Amino acid sequence: MYSPEIIERFKNTPTPFYYYDLDLLRQTLDVVQKESDKYNYNVHYALKANSNIEILEIIQSFGLGADCVSGNEVIRAMECGFPAEKIAFAGVGKSDVEIDIGLENDIFCFNCESIPELIVINELAEKKNKIANIALRINPNVTANTHHYISTGLEENKFGINRWELESVLEILKTLHHIKLIGLHFHIGSQITDLDDFKGLCLRVNEIQRWFYERQIVVKHINVGGGLGINYENPKEELIPDFKSYFKLFNDFLELKPHQELHFELGRSIVGQCGSLISKVLYVKEGVNTKFAIIDAGMTDLIRPALYQASHKIENLSSRVNINDRYDVVGPICESSDCFAKNLVLPKTTRGDLIAINSCGAYGEVMVSQYNLRMAPKSLY
Repeated sequence: MYSPEIIERFKNTPTPFYYYDLDLLRQTLDVVQKESDKYNYNVHYALKANSNIEILEIIQSFGLGADCVSGNEVIRAMECGFPAEKIAFAGVGKSDVEIDIGLENDIFCFNCESIPELIVINELAEKKNKIANIALRINPNVTANTHHYISTGLEENKFGINRWELESVLEILKTLHHIKLIGLHFHIGSQITDLDDFKGLCLRVNEIQRWFYERQIVVKHINVGGGLGINYENPKEELIPDFKSYFKLFNDFLELKPHQELHFELGRSIVGQCGSLISKVLYVKEGVNTKFAIIDAGMTDLIRPALYQASHKIENLSSRVNINDRYDVVGPICESSDCFAKNLVLPKTTRGDLIAINSCGAYGEVMVSQYNLRMAPKSLY
Protein backbone atom coordinates (compact mmCIF):
# COMPACT_ATOMS: atom_id res chain seq x y z
CA MET A 1 0.00 0.00 0.00
CA TYR A 2 2.92 2.32 0.78
CA SER A 3 5.93 1.66 -1.43
CA PRO A 4 9.43 2.77 -0.31
CA GLU A 5 9.22 5.53 -2.92
CA ILE A 6 5.93 6.80 -1.49
CA ILE A 7 7.29 6.72 2.08
CA GLU A 8 10.32 8.69 0.90
CA ARG A 9 7.96 11.35 -0.49
CA PHE A 10 6.15 11.40 2.85
CA LYS A 11 9.41 12.16 4.67
CA ASN A 12 9.84 15.32 2.62
CA THR A 13 6.27 16.58 3.05
CA PRO A 14 5.16 18.69 6.04
CA THR A 15 2.68 16.77 8.21
CA PRO A 16 -0.17 16.24 8.72
CA PHE A 17 -1.48 15.76 5.19
CA TYR A 18 -3.95 13.64 3.26
CA TYR A 19 -2.51 11.17 0.78
CA TYR A 20 -4.72 9.92 -2.04
CA ASP A 21 -3.94 6.81 -4.06
CA LEU A 22 -5.49 7.85 -7.38
CA ASP A 23 -4.64 4.53 -9.02
CA LEU A 24 -6.76 2.73 -6.41
CA LEU A 25 -9.55 5.25 -6.98
CA ARG A 26 -9.53 4.50 -10.72
CA GLN A 27 -9.49 0.74 -10.08
CA THR A 28 -12.50 1.14 -7.79
CA LEU A 29 -14.36 3.20 -10.36
CA ASP A 30 -13.60 0.57 -13.00
CA VAL A 31 -15.36 -2.04 -10.85
CA VAL A 32 -18.30 0.26 -10.07
CA GLN A 33 -18.75 0.98 -13.76
CA LYS A 34 -18.43 -2.66 -14.83
CA GLU A 35 -20.84 -4.05 -12.22
CA SER A 36 -23.48 -1.31 -12.49
CA ASP A 37 -23.44 -1.42 -16.29
CA LYS A 38 -24.55 -5.07 -16.16
CA TYR A 39 -27.99 -3.83 -15.09
CA ASN A 40 -28.01 -0.36 -16.68
CA TYR A 41 -27.97 1.23 -13.24
CA ASN A 42 -27.29 4.95 -12.74
CA VAL A 43 -24.65 5.78 -10.13
CA HIS A 44 -24.30 9.23 -8.59
CA TYR A 45 -21.24 10.02 -6.47
CA ALA A 46 -22.07 11.53 -3.08
CA LEU A 47 -19.93 14.65 -2.76
CA LYS A 48 -20.44 14.77 1.00
CA ALA A 49 -17.94 11.90 1.30
CA ASN A 50 -15.11 13.84 -0.34
CA SER A 51 -15.29 16.98 -2.47
CA ASN A 52 -11.57 17.22 -3.28
CA ILE A 53 -11.35 18.68 -6.80
CA GLU A 54 -8.74 16.21 -8.11
CA ILE A 55 -10.90 13.30 -6.95
CA LEU A 56 -14.12 14.78 -8.37
CA GLU A 57 -12.57 15.31 -11.79
CA ILE A 58 -11.51 11.65 -11.93
CA ILE A 59 -14.93 10.41 -10.79
CA GLN A 60 -16.68 12.61 -13.34
CA SER A 61 -14.47 11.20 -16.10
CA PHE A 62 -16.02 7.77 -15.47
CA GLY A 63 -19.47 9.13 -16.32
CA LEU A 64 -20.99 9.10 -12.83
CA GLY A 65 -23.59 11.62 -11.78
CA ALA A 66 -23.41 13.69 -8.60
CA ASP A 67 -25.40 13.52 -5.37
CA CYS A 68 -25.25 16.88 -3.59
CA VAL A 69 -26.50 18.04 -0.20
CA SER A 70 -25.76 21.78 -0.44
CA GLY A 71 -25.84 24.52 -3.02
CA ASN A 72 -22.06 24.78 -2.91
CA GLU A 73 -21.78 21.07 -3.65
CA VAL A 74 -24.00 21.59 -6.70
CA ILE A 75 -21.69 24.39 -7.85
CA ARG A 76 -18.54 22.33 -7.15
CA ALA A 77 -19.96 19.37 -9.07
CA MET A 78 -20.64 21.50 -12.15
CA GLU A 79 -17.22 23.17 -11.90
CA CYS A 80 -15.67 19.69 -11.99
CA GLY A 81 -17.58 18.69 -15.11
CA PHE A 82 -20.64 16.87 -13.79
CA PRO A 83 -23.54 17.72 -16.12
CA ALA A 84 -26.53 19.37 -14.45
CA GLU A 85 -28.84 16.69 -15.85
CA LYS A 86 -26.97 14.13 -13.70
CA ILE A 87 -27.07 16.11 -10.43
CA ALA A 88 -29.49 15.12 -7.66
CA PHE A 89 -29.92 17.55 -4.77
CA ALA A 90 -30.83 15.98 -1.43
CA GLY A 91 -30.96 17.31 2.12
CA VAL A 92 -33.53 17.92 4.80
CA GLY A 93 -32.90 21.68 5.06
CA LYS A 94 -32.32 23.28 1.66
CA SER A 95 -32.30 27.07 1.83
CA ASP A 96 -34.08 29.27 -0.71
CA VAL A 97 -30.70 30.33 -2.13
CA GLU A 98 -29.67 26.69 -2.55
CA ILE A 99 -32.95 25.74 -4.20
CA ASP A 100 -32.53 28.66 -6.60
CA ILE A 101 -29.07 27.33 -7.58
CA GLY A 102 -30.66 24.03 -8.53
CA LEU A 103 -33.50 25.70 -10.43
CA GLU A 104 -31.25 28.08 -12.33
CA ASN A 105 -29.09 25.19 -13.50
CA ASP A 106 -31.97 22.82 -14.37
CA ILE A 107 -30.57 19.96 -12.29
CA PHE A 108 -31.84 16.41 -12.69
CA CYS A 109 -33.87 16.25 -9.50
CA PHE A 110 -34.56 17.63 -6.02
CA ASN A 111 -34.96 14.82 -3.47
CA CYS A 112 -37.67 16.33 -1.24
CA GLU A 113 -38.04 15.45 2.41
CA SER A 114 -41.15 17.26 3.67
CA ILE A 115 -44.43 18.88 2.68
CA PRO A 116 -43.16 22.40 3.55
CA GLU A 117 -40.16 21.84 1.27
CA LEU A 118 -42.44 20.86 -1.62
CA ILE A 119 -44.42 24.07 -1.16
CA VAL A 120 -41.28 26.25 -1.09
CA ILE A 121 -39.74 24.63 -4.18
CA ASN A 122 -43.02 25.13 -6.04
CA GLU A 123 -43.15 28.82 -5.05
CA LEU A 124 -39.54 29.44 -6.10
CA ALA A 125 -40.00 27.55 -9.38
CA GLU A 126 -43.13 29.56 -10.13
CA LYS A 127 -41.18 32.82 -9.72
CA LYS A 128 -38.74 31.58 -12.36
CA ASN A 129 -41.53 30.17 -14.55
CA LYS A 130 -39.92 26.73 -14.31
CA ILE A 131 -40.98 23.19 -13.52
CA ALA A 132 -38.85 21.50 -10.85
CA ASN A 133 -38.29 17.75 -11.14
CA ILE A 134 -38.62 16.18 -7.71
CA ALA A 135 -38.39 12.80 -6.04
CA LEU A 136 -40.09 12.09 -2.75
CA ARG A 137 -37.63 10.90 -0.13
CA ILE A 138 -39.68 8.36 1.78
CA ASN A 139 -38.64 7.06 5.17
CA PRO A 140 -38.74 3.25 4.70
CA ASN A 141 -38.49 2.56 8.44
CA VAL A 142 -35.81 -0.07 7.80
CA THR A 143 -33.19 -0.74 10.48
CA ALA A 144 -29.56 -0.68 9.34
CA ASN A 145 -26.77 -2.22 11.39
CA THR A 146 -24.65 0.88 11.74
CA HIS A 147 -23.81 3.66 14.21
CA HIS A 148 -26.95 5.50 15.35
CA TYR A 149 -25.49 8.83 14.21
CA ILE A 150 -25.41 7.60 10.58
CA SER A 151 -28.71 5.73 10.57
CA THR A 152 -31.20 7.60 8.38
CA GLY A 153 -34.06 5.23 7.55
CA LEU A 154 -36.10 5.07 10.77
CA GLU A 155 -39.15 7.12 11.70
CA GLU A 156 -37.22 8.56 14.65
CA ASN A 157 -34.67 10.10 12.25
CA LYS A 158 -35.11 13.61 10.86
CA PHE A 159 -34.90 12.45 7.26
CA GLY A 160 -37.63 11.78 4.76
CA ILE A 161 -41.41 11.71 4.53
CA ASN A 162 -43.14 9.14 6.69
CA ARG A 163 -45.48 6.68 5.05
CA TRP A 164 -48.49 7.91 7.01
CA GLU A 165 -48.01 11.32 5.34
CA LEU A 166 -48.19 10.02 1.77
CA GLU A 167 -51.93 10.54 1.22
CA SER A 168 -51.55 14.17 2.26
CA VAL A 169 -48.49 14.56 0.03
CA LEU A 170 -50.40 13.33 -3.02
CA GLU A 171 -53.26 15.72 -2.31
CA ILE A 172 -50.89 18.66 -1.97
CA LEU A 173 -48.97 17.71 -5.13
CA LYS A 174 -52.20 18.15 -7.11
CA THR A 175 -52.12 21.84 -6.20
CA LEU A 176 -48.41 22.43 -6.94
CA HIS A 177 -48.24 23.13 -10.66
CA HIS A 178 -44.52 23.96 -10.84
CA ILE A 179 -43.40 20.58 -9.54
CA LYS A 180 -43.14 17.33 -11.46
CA LEU A 181 -42.90 14.06 -9.54
CA ILE A 182 -40.35 11.85 -11.33
CA GLY A 183 -38.94 9.63 -8.59
CA LEU A 184 -39.00 7.98 -5.20
CA HIS A 185 -35.90 8.25 -3.03
CA PHE A 186 -34.79 6.06 -0.12
CA HIS A 187 -31.72 5.93 2.12
CA ILE A 188 -31.25 3.79 5.24
CA GLY A 189 -27.83 4.87 6.51
CA SER A 190 -24.10 4.73 5.99
CA GLN A 191 -21.23 2.24 6.55
CA ILE A 192 -23.54 -0.76 6.10
CA THR A 193 -21.64 -4.03 5.68
CA ASP A 194 -24.50 -6.51 6.04
CA LEU A 195 -26.12 -6.84 2.61
CA ASP A 196 -29.28 -8.23 4.24
CA ASP A 197 -30.03 -4.64 5.28
CA PHE A 198 -30.27 -3.72 1.59
CA LYS A 199 -32.46 -6.74 0.94
CA GLY A 200 -34.82 -5.38 3.60
CA LEU A 201 -34.78 -2.03 1.80
CA CYS A 202 -35.66 -3.71 -1.51
CA LEU A 203 -38.64 -5.48 -0.02
CA ARG A 204 -39.90 -2.25 1.58
CA VAL A 205 -39.46 -0.32 -1.68
CA ASN A 206 -41.49 -3.01 -3.48
CA GLU A 207 -44.24 -2.56 -0.91
CA ILE A 208 -44.24 1.24 -1.26
CA GLN A 209 -44.17 1.00 -5.05
CA ARG A 210 -47.30 -1.16 -4.94
CA TRP A 211 -48.99 1.52 -2.83
CA PHE A 212 -48.27 4.12 -5.53
CA TYR A 213 -49.21 1.74 -8.34
CA GLU A 214 -52.62 1.18 -6.75
CA ARG A 215 -53.12 4.94 -7.14
CA GLN A 216 -52.06 4.87 -10.81
CA ILE A 217 -48.66 6.46 -10.09
CA VAL A 218 -45.51 5.05 -11.68
CA VAL A 219 -42.44 7.28 -11.38
CA LYS A 220 -39.56 7.41 -13.85
CA HIS A 221 -36.88 6.39 -11.37
CA ILE A 222 -36.24 4.80 -8.00
CA ASN A 223 -33.26 6.06 -5.99
CA VAL A 224 -32.06 3.66 -3.28
CA GLY A 225 -29.34 5.92 -1.90
CA GLY A 226 -25.99 4.47 -0.95
CA GLY A 227 -24.60 3.32 2.37
CA LEU A 228 -22.34 0.43 1.31
CA GLY A 229 -19.54 0.21 3.86
CA ILE A 230 -15.80 -0.43 3.65
CA ASN A 231 -13.40 -2.57 5.66
CA TYR A 232 -11.84 -0.25 8.23
CA GLU A 233 -10.31 -3.03 10.34
CA ASN A 234 -8.30 -4.74 7.58
CA PRO A 235 -8.32 -2.42 4.56
CA LYS A 236 -5.60 -4.33 2.68
CA GLU A 237 -7.84 -7.40 2.60
CA GLU A 238 -10.67 -5.50 0.87
CA LEU A 239 -9.44 -2.36 -0.82
CA ILE A 240 -12.40 -2.48 -3.22
CA PRO A 241 -15.85 -3.29 -1.75
CA ASP A 242 -17.96 -6.13 -3.13
CA PHE A 243 -19.87 -4.09 -5.70
CA LYS A 244 -20.68 -7.26 -7.64
CA SER A 245 -22.81 -8.71 -4.82
CA TYR A 246 -24.21 -5.27 -3.94
CA PHE A 247 -25.63 -4.49 -7.38
CA LYS A 248 -26.73 -8.09 -7.96
CA LEU A 249 -28.80 -8.00 -4.76
CA PHE A 250 -30.86 -5.09 -6.07
CA ASN A 251 -31.31 -6.88 -9.37
CA ASP A 252 -32.51 -9.99 -7.53
CA PHE A 253 -34.89 -8.40 -5.03
CA LEU A 254 -36.04 -4.98 -6.25
CA GLU A 255 -39.10 -5.12 -8.51
CA LEU A 256 -38.79 -2.29 -11.00
CA LYS A 257 -41.67 -1.36 -13.28
CA PRO A 258 -41.13 -1.50 -17.08
CA HIS A 259 -38.70 1.24 -18.28
CA GLN A 260 -38.10 2.39 -14.69
CA GLU A 261 -34.54 3.48 -13.88
CA LEU A 262 -32.65 2.56 -10.71
CA HIS A 263 -30.29 5.16 -9.22
CA PHE A 264 -27.65 4.86 -6.50
CA GLU A 265 -25.79 7.47 -4.45
CA LEU A 266 -22.43 5.94 -3.49
CA GLY A 267 -19.80 7.87 -1.61
CA ARG A 268 -17.71 6.12 1.04
CA SER A 269 -17.48 2.86 -0.90
CA ILE A 270 -15.90 4.69 -3.86
CA VAL A 271 -13.37 6.91 -2.10
CA GLY A 272 -12.98 5.52 1.43
CA GLN A 273 -9.97 3.29 0.90
CA CYS A 274 -8.03 5.58 -1.44
CA GLY A 275 -7.23 8.17 1.26
CA SER A 276 -4.92 8.16 4.29
CA LEU A 277 -4.04 10.76 6.89
CA ILE A 278 -0.27 10.89 7.31
CA SER A 279 1.11 12.30 10.55
CA LYS A 280 4.35 12.43 12.51
CA VAL A 281 5.04 11.49 16.13
CA LEU A 282 5.79 14.56 18.24
CA TYR A 283 6.38 12.85 21.58
CA VAL A 284 6.10 9.48 23.28
CA LYS A 285 4.87 9.98 26.82
CA GLU A 286 4.69 7.40 29.60
CA GLY A 287 1.22 6.75 31.00
CA VAL A 288 -0.05 4.63 33.87
CA ASN A 289 -0.94 1.50 31.88
CA THR A 290 0.17 2.52 28.40
CA LYS A 291 2.35 4.90 26.46
CA PHE A 292 0.93 7.90 24.61
CA ALA A 293 2.09 8.37 21.02
CA ILE A 294 1.28 12.04 20.55
CA ILE A 295 1.05 12.83 16.83
CA ASP A 296 0.69 16.13 14.98
CA ALA A 297 -2.70 15.21 13.45
CA GLY A 298 -5.74 15.80 15.61
CA MET A 299 -9.50 15.55 15.66
CA THR A 300 -9.55 18.75 13.61
CA ASP A 301 -8.00 16.76 10.76
CA LEU A 302 -10.02 13.56 11.22
CA ILE A 303 -13.08 13.81 13.46
CA ARG A 304 -14.62 10.36 12.89
CA PRO A 305 -13.02 8.66 15.94
CA ALA A 306 -14.17 11.49 18.24
CA LEU A 307 -17.61 11.83 16.64
CA TYR A 308 -18.54 8.20 15.95
CA GLN A 309 -16.01 6.28 18.04
CA ALA A 310 -14.84 5.07 14.62
CA SER A 311 -11.84 2.79 14.30
CA HIS A 312 -9.16 3.18 11.62
CA LYS A 313 -6.22 0.91 10.90
CA ILE A 314 -3.08 2.74 12.08
CA GLU A 315 0.47 1.91 10.95
CA ASN A 316 3.94 3.09 11.89
CA LEU A 317 5.65 3.54 8.52
CA SER A 318 9.09 4.33 9.96
CA SER A 319 9.85 1.78 12.67
CA ARG A 320 11.99 -1.20 11.68
CA VAL A 321 12.29 -2.51 15.24
CA ASN A 322 10.87 -5.99 15.84
CA ILE A 323 9.71 -5.03 19.33
CA ASN A 324 6.04 -4.21 19.85
CA ASP A 325 4.53 -2.04 22.54
CA ARG A 326 1.09 -0.66 23.36
CA TYR A 327 0.16 2.95 22.70
CA ASP A 328 -2.73 5.33 22.95
CA VAL A 329 -2.43 7.25 19.67
CA VAL A 330 -3.59 10.79 20.44
CA GLY A 331 -3.54 14.22 18.85
CA PRO A 332 -2.50 17.67 20.14
CA ILE A 333 -6.00 19.17 20.53
CA CYS A 334 -7.07 20.34 23.99
CA GLU A 335 -9.86 17.77 24.23
CA SER A 336 -9.79 14.32 25.81
CA SER A 337 -11.79 13.03 22.85
CA ASP A 338 -8.80 13.79 20.60
CA CYS A 339 -7.80 10.14 20.46
CA PHE A 340 -7.41 7.88 17.42
CA ALA A 341 -6.82 4.55 19.17
CA LYS A 342 -6.37 3.14 22.66
CA ASN A 343 -4.02 0.35 23.74
CA LEU A 344 -2.92 -0.18 20.14
CA VAL A 345 -0.07 -2.60 19.41
CA LEU A 346 2.59 -0.90 17.27
CA PRO A 347 6.29 -1.47 16.62
CA LYS A 348 8.43 0.52 19.05
CA THR A 349 7.55 4.12 18.24
CA THR A 350 9.75 7.18 18.67
CA ARG A 351 9.71 10.90 17.95
CA GLY A 352 9.67 11.64 14.22
CA ASP A 353 8.14 8.35 13.10
CA LEU A 354 5.60 8.57 10.29
CA ILE A 355 2.11 7.35 11.21
CA ALA A 356 -0.50 6.40 8.62
CA ILE A 357 -4.18 6.43 9.57
CA ASN A 358 -5.82 4.42 6.80
CA SER A 359 -9.25 4.42 5.13
CA CYS A 360 -9.68 8.19 5.43
CA GLY A 361 -10.81 8.94 1.89
CA ALA A 362 -14.41 9.42 3.02
CA TYR A 363 -15.53 11.88 5.70
CA GLY A 364 -11.97 12.88 6.46
CA GLU A 365 -10.84 15.96 4.57
CA VAL A 366 -14.41 17.23 4.11
CA MET A 367 -14.93 17.43 7.87
CA VAL A 368 -11.69 19.27 8.69
CA SER A 369 -12.09 22.21 11.09
CA GLN A 370 -9.82 25.00 12.28
CA TYR A 371 -10.56 24.56 15.97
CA ASN A 372 -7.56 25.81 18.01
CA LEU A 373 -6.78 27.90 14.88
CA ARG A 374 -5.10 24.90 13.31
CA MET A 375 -4.09 24.91 9.67
CA ALA A 376 -6.02 22.59 7.37
CA PRO A 377 -3.90 19.68 6.11
CA LYS A 378 -2.72 19.76 2.50
CA SER A 379 -3.25 16.92 0.01
CA LEU A 380 -0.67 14.72 -1.69
CA TYR A 381 -1.39 12.50 -4.71
